[in-house]
Amino acid sequence: MIRRLLLPFLAALLFTGAATAHSAHAAGYRYWSFWDRDGAHWVYATQGPATARPSDGDVQGFRFAVSEDSQDADQPRGPGNFPTICGDTPAQKGKKRVGLLLDFGTPADAPSGETPPPIRWACAVVSPDATTAEALAAVAKPLRYDTNALLCAIDGYPEQGCGEQVSANTEHKKTKQHTDDGPSLGLIGGVAVIVLLGAAALWQARRRA
Repeated sequence: MIRRLLLPFLAALLFTGAATAHSAHAAGYRYWSFWDRDGAHWVYATQGPATARPSDGDVQGFRFAVSEDSQDADQPRGPGNFPTICGDTPAQKGKKRVGLLLDFGTPADAPSGETPPPIRWACAVVSPDATTAEALAAVAKPLRYDTNALLCAIDGYPEQGCGEQVSANTEHKKTKQHTDDGPSLGLIGGVAVIVLLGAAALWQARRRA
């Protein structure tokens, strides 16, 4: 009787633990994300750097990180205001100034064997019709693209790889607290509760007998 009562609870608990473990191993992609500065906020760009044409005084950012999608993407860190980035660069006739913030990410985001350079910013002085890609090329060469025109490297970083899929649990360790070895603490704790309940029920049954 006790065994029949416990089995459904244990099965449900194991199912929940398996779902949690699957979620913890969700995959992401290691890539350069592209951002526009809108007032005091970063906004994920709706165009790629090859087609976006910033205006004079605009600020744009790039962040290298592992992300599942645009909603999960890490924003650039550092100054996002035009005076800080381009304040020492005088305006030129027939040119526009574009502030670029380049965030190379954290060691946890880096490909194996590579170390991210420090965050830096630069003021690109380019022609009025220049794209963001052209502004980037003016201040952060060498750039590297793949055959689909995906931006793979800025200022030579990273040396290898381009938008590769990685395991969020094995290669990329964010600040989320989870364990990589063995079952989760939640699963272990849940099983312990089930075992205790089973022992208590068995004890009660023996007393009644």
